Amino acid sequence: MTTISSPAAPTRSPQRRSHFALAVLAAGSLLLAGCSGSAQAEDENATPQDGGTLKIAYDVDPTCLDGQQQGTNVTLNVTRQITDSLTDQDPETQEIKPWLAESWDVSDDAKTFTFHLRDGVKFQDGTDFTSASVKENFEAIQDLGAKASLGQTYLDGLKSIETPDKQTVTFTFDKSNAQFLQATSTMSLGFYSSDTLAKSPEERCTGDIVGTGPFQVKSFEHNKSIELARFDDYDWPSSIAEHEGPAHLDGIEFSIVPEASVRNGSLLSGQVDVDFSVQSQDEKTLEAQGLGIASRPNPGVVYNLVPKLTGNIAKDKSVRQALVKGIDRDQLQSVISQHQAPATSVLAKSTPEYEDLSDLLAYDPDGAKKLLEDDGWKVGDDGIRVKDGTKLSTTLTYWQDAPFLELVQQQLREIGFDLKLEKKTTAEVTAQQAEGKEELTFGNLTRADGDVLRNYFGVDEQNGNARKKKEKLDDILARTTSTLDEKERTADFTKAAKILIDEGYSIPIVELSGVIGTGKNVHDFKYEASSRFQIYDTWLDGER
Repeated sequence: MTTISSPAAPTRSPQRRSHFALAVLAAGSLLLAGCSGSAQAEDENATPQDGGTLKIAYDVDPTCLDGQQQGTNVTLNVTRQITDSLTDQDPETQEIKPWLAESWDVSDDAKTFTFHLRDGVKFQDGTDFTSASVKENFEAIQDLGAKASLGQTYLDGLKSIETPDKQTVTFTFDKSNAQFLQATSTMSLGFYSSDTLAKSPEERCTGDIVGTGPFQVKSFEHNKSIELARFDDYDWPSSIAEHEGPAHLDGIEFSIVPEASVRNGSLLSGQVDVDFSVQSQDEKTLEAQGLGIASRPNPGVVYNLVPKLTGNIAKDKSVRQALVKGIDRDQLQSVISQHQAPATSVLAKSTPEYEDLSDLLAYDPDGAKKLLEDDGWKVGDDGIRVKDGTKLSTTLTYWQDAPFLELVQQQLREIGFDLKLEKKTTAEVTAQQAEGKEELTFGNLTRADGDVLRNYFGVDEQNGNARKKKEKLDDILARTTSTLDEKERTADFTKAAKILIDEGYSIPIVELSGVIGTGKNVHDFKYEASSRFQIYDTWLDGER
């Protein structure tokens, strides 16, 4: 039995400062890129000020505010401020640290996890947070089923939840579940009040949610804004937070501003404090004006094309393998941010179990053409290949800000593949993907654990490729949950990533990195381990 305990009460000094929490990860393989403007480079002993509303400009609308249901960054960046988790993950060391749980015990076979909860924690409606709250929330996530796109995959094999007293909760799984401890640090397993859980999933999506976090929902208007207000009774921050008590800010306002030029102009003029999605061509302009640029590469699955085996052309292995070879990832560096990088595996470098597989992703257009030619895909008069009357052409719908896809489109045309691009709203893309008729989807999945491969590609999980039966890949991914030995887990995740590339189940493109612009008045705007916002310690001064 492994026991983890926290110090009796973390000692925090208001003089301890950190800027954007950018650090070298434990593996030592990645320096998190980040620049700070003149305000962020000020005296590290500056005393935080209370008050003010942080104004953040989003590029897209979160279709749902419930982090137990949604896995997109635009949702989870909001939810992280509303809900707390049993544990936290240190963004510098990747260690799991105490939060709502003061300590925990893990059985040697990773089947049993017992958490000892903090006393005095309350939901924003004044009700107590106890072991019964933990049990109620996790059972509610199970009841959501596929609607809990991430959380339900973290609870696979959960056999029982026992609550011997108000401050103790024990989870028992029917098989080893090595990823579970890290999962308890995610907002996908965050907590809501009993009244919230009694509401329908649709009601919760509208922002009708009450958590234990430092901010509570004030209003949510689709395609316009989300307003959060400080929870004044908050007094149970994570053990890695910089202060205690309520948040410094009075509130947070997220406005939906799709146009990059408008967001950029608003940040320069001081109308907003944070630009959620800075364009690469605007980075130098903002820096020249003394504004801050912060970035942290998202751990997990990189931006990739995911072929659907139910498709007419994507079911063809030669086509999938040709797509892997037909992308010149080094050339993509010319059109992406200096804070981003071409993919070197299915996993991003900031994932703890990452290993470099760039040799498998080498640009080989001649090899791609030969694969297609040998498989019967002949070049037509327009340069696009055809086989048995079927054209090697498909439309990719996406909602993300990914201008590099246009260069990928050009590169793939060189091997005779016609990739049409159609950008739509998040809701439109989600609805279209639900129909299951697409050849390819585009996206990523963020998580600071290699288990994200099982979440994304496992046949019993999200099953991104729409595979019909289990394969060797699934056996390897299942094995990663059976041991707490990180070397063994890393070796298996590497095997799984190699299969994903070799089979063409994943066509890695670019590592996602949030590139955020901040005003001179913004201090301690941080990322947590999964590269999502943690605004509890953030504060504003009077300068704009």
